[in-house]
Amino acid sequence: MKKLKYLGFPVLLLALILPMSCNDNFLDTQPLDKISSDATWADGPLSQAFIFNVYSFLGYGGFEEQALASICDEAMFTHAGRNINTFTEGNESPGGLAWISPTYEWGTMYLAIRQANIALANLPTATFADTELRDRLIGEAYFLRAYYYHQLVRYYGGVPLIDRPYGLNEDYSVARSSYEECVNFIIADLDKAIGLLDGKPATPGRASKLSAMALKARQLAYAASDLHDASKAQSKSPALASYSNIELIAYTSGSQNQRWQAAHAAAKAVLDAGEGYKMDLTAPVSPEEGRQNYLSIAMGGQSAVGDPAAAVELIFQRTHTPEFTVEDNWPLGGIHYGINNGPNGYHNWAGNTPIQQLVDDYEMMDGSKFDWNNNQHKADPYANRDPRFYSTIMYDGSDWKPRPSDVAALDPADQIQTGYYDDGNGNLLNGIDTRESSIENWNGSRTHYYTRKFIDANPALPDNQSNAQTIPWPFLRYTEMALIYAEASIELGQEAEARTWINKIRFRAGMPAINDSGDALKQRLRNERRIELAYEEHRYHDGRRWMIGDQLGRGIKAINVTATLKPGKTPHVPYRHDKSVYDYKYEVFDNTENETRVWNDKMYFRPISRDEINRNNLLVQNPGY
Repeated sequence: MKKLKYLGFPVLLLALILPMSCNDNFLDTQPLDKISSDATWADGPLSQAFIFNVYSFLGYGGFEEQALASICDEAMFTHAGRNINTFTEGNESPGGLAWISPTYEWGTMYLAIRQANIALANLPTATFADTELRDRLIGEAYFLRAYYYHQLVRYYGGVPLIDRPYGLNEDYSVARSSYEECVNFIIADLDKAIGLLDGKPATPGRASKLSAMALKARQLAYAASDLHDASKAQSKSPALASYSNIELIAYTSGSQNQRWQAAHAAAKAVLDAGEGYKMDLTAPVSPEEGRQNYLSIAMGGQSAVGDPAAAVELIFQRTHTPEFTVEDNWPLGGIHYGINNGPNGYHNWAGNTPIQQLVDDYEMMDGSKFDWNNNQHKADPYANRDPRFYSTIMYDGSDWKPRPSDVAALDPADQIQTGYYDDGNGNLLNGIDTRESSIENWNGSRTHYYTRKFIDANPALPDNQSNAQTIPWPFLRYTEMALIYAEASIELGQEAEARTWINKIRFRAGMPAINDSGDALKQRLRNERRIELAYEEHRYHDGRRWMIGDQLGRGIKAINVTATLKPGKTPHVPYRHDKSVYDYKYEVFDNTENETRVWNDKMYFRPISRDEINRNNLLVQNPGY
């Protein structure tokens, strides 16, 4: 095999991007255009810089302009022409791929895996003296390779397993490994990472023993799920039943129960080794404290409006600050989740807006289901809901930050305006956060909701295009492990244990304990994941592994809100939300402006592109394509 002589200077640049410790003087020791391979592996800081480059393929995590939430029943992407509908309308094909995040994309992930393989080929024989650092870097490389394969496997099923850096003039044709082989490979890498990272410091943004344990638990839970059990999958889907290479996407032998046992044990190991945020409560907190707890978790302990102690919830995170970011072409740098998703009345872009199906799945405060057939619920649908609702979704009349200076006179109350309001003269005023707004009439929500979660509510941060948040993306967090443990407990018949951990999560949110059993408990667990992990890139994968694709593709429902004056009342000028002055009417409707969603069972897996198939004639396509 021919070794690459030069690794390229992006290694050095990315070492500055990521929030990790490094020798400040090493920049002066090498030319600023290229670094030789021999020099890299002879120098601890340079070797570390190379590993930082491997981290860079994590990208923004879920803080991209288009979110995974918008290809399932969480959100609608407001702006047409982004190739999302190619997937949601069931039209994706090998020659016509839909939008896909770089953090899952085939070529990008294999480039990341190649970088990890280069590190794993060279670090064991690295000549720098710091063996503790060397072992840590090897452990991180194993973790990152496992993570990137995990991303591929949960999109495509079994993929070609490459465990070394190919040289020039080699045959790059490699067949897909079975799903079981891929899972075994990922778990083996994680077990190596766990051993090598044992005793190493836990640095935010870097892999640790605990994060390797957590990724192992998640991968085992996916492996135990119905989508990856051949008999279950084929019995539930004609498209999968007729697939002649079922081993590429599912286990064809072994016990699903034993796979759940493995996930159960792995998740419990994380729960015992880690520390969640306020997970030791024996009764629900107040609704206000529940809102604040959930907000603090979403902020990752990084915002002035949250509790810094909530940072303990994060097991593995993508950390951004204005000092290290690839978005350096923006004013102040940083991430721009608020700009991408906030209300247009704040000069934001309304990107991934919640749909009514998600809103409706938030329970009432007493733990009962919300029901449009209940007249009390219908008359005031945003009252007395799960406190996490208020920290996740902006709705008509909800409080938000002070308006920008050019808008403040139109809304001194700082309330979201996504409705249409009686002006007292027989006309309806357009809320300033609607698409008909006088502020910006092209960036308004089509569902009449906005994302609240992950947007910093600190009023000192302006909601404009110079805003740079410092909120970390939660790749892995403690509560996900509790939910995996509870799910595995249900599958293994340990219902009391499952209820205990579900209730720990609910108590922190201010919600009452549950007493469900049987299928009702399973459905409650699934809804708890939906609510607790909303907008964290879980729902799309959960819906597929549970094989409830009909729910993922159940269309887009939105809401119209109309306020009419009560008899004898005078309208507020400027308008503000006031139930004593206005009667509010809420009407749910189907929105098909950008897409008409469907579900086709081929959508349980993404297609391998025609270009990849043409480059590698050993590849077998996924079912339905």
